Amino acid sequence: MMGPRQEAQAALFYEFSLEDHVPQDHLLRSIDRFVDLSSIRAHLADFYSHTGRPSIDPELLIRMLIVGYCFGIRSERRLCEEVHLNLAYRWFCRLDLADRVPDHSTFSKNRHGRFRESELLRHLFETTVARCIAEGLVSGQRLAVDASLIEADANKQYSAPKEEWDIARIDADAAPRAVREYLDTLDEAAFGAATPVEPKFTSYSDPASQWTAARKGPAFFAYSDNYLIDTDHGVIVDVEATRSIRQAEVGSTKTMLKRAKERFDLHPERLIADTAYGSGPMLGWLVGEKIAPHIPVFDKAGRTDGTWSRVSSPQVLGHF
Repeated sequence: MMGPRQEAQAALFYEFSLEDHVPQDHLLRSIDRFVDLSSIRAHLADFYSHTGRPSIDPELLIRMLIVGYCFGIRSERRLCEEVHLNLAYRWFCRLDLADRVPDHSTFSKNRHGRFRESELLRHLFETTVARCIAEGLVSGQRLAVDASLIEADANKQYSAPKEEWDIARIDADAAPRAVREYLDTLDEAAFGAATPVEPKFTSYSDPASQWTAARKGPAFFAYSDNYLIDTDHGVIVDVEATRSIRQAEVGSTKTMLKRAKERFDLHPERLIADTAYGSGPMLGWLVGEKIAPHIPVFDKAGRTDGTWSRVSSPQVLGHF
């Protein structure tokens, strides 16, 4: 017999628990057991005013960002919509059913403001790495380095060839944020000073991005996200962003190794990398730091014999 038609009727009172509606095997439950954001408030204390209306809880914003990273939600506007609708997301973000989700504009303001000024995201990253070291997941003896291309939000139609690009024509006071940051990084090795070679095209909207055809397909504007990875359990121990050029990527390796030593007292026995990192100066620097490079030799003459360098003394470099 056909059942009666269901009619939604509003109730005066509801008894509802988010805890009961999130499966025990849900990914966010596994993550929540290890998330420790107790240091956020102390780290950000100097970046908030002591007067005025209370701001959005920074821990809530970080938890929402973690949800976005875990489930591939790249749009902050969509992230706010998903957290509003999804019970598991609300549970992880410590939001009750009646709690309002922050507006998407809050993320942009904090990401480009106090989060960036305080280096909060690096603080959280290094806190996580320290936890991995304490749990025995990182030895720091065998590290690998590589870079991933991150496509920039820049269109070739709004760019200039190198013959027409003139930095002197930029009005720093009227320029957007991305252009001002480009001007600030011209002398940094990871960006403007990495190489004297001018790119074929430069974006007007994001000039710090690099025009590259590294994927062997159509060229595009991009950045490089450089990773220093402990090979014991595949834990990333440091990250550094650069332009997508070999000199900047190689230079970031020195930055990450020095920072790993300063922050975590990690000094590897050996470093694994691909041919792009096998230049003579880079190999010599590693040997000088007493780090054995396991890197194919970068040979401009076009040698393709697949030789792997296991350099034990600087004199060996003379043969490359």
